[in-house]
Amino acid sequence: MLKGYVLVLLVPGFESAAISQISVIPGVKDIILVFGRWDAIIQVEAKTLTTLSRLVISQIRGIQGVQATETLVAAEM
Repeated sequence: MLKGYVLVLLVPGFESAAISQISVIPGVKDIILVFGRWDAIIQVEAKTLTTLSRLVISQIRGIQGVQATETLVAAEM
């Protein structure tokens, strides 16, 4: 199982609605709101890199209020 973290920049005024929609996406494990360059960190899990890509591109980025994302895939050492 791949784990990743998606850094999300939200459009002002759409934060609550976007977070509510993101929270019900299968594969989203946790959402942490933060201050700084990004507005939220979303912990995600997927079986494959392809599935993880689809989760971010098709589902998270498709939500109104999501302005930008950056995905970090967790590494095992």
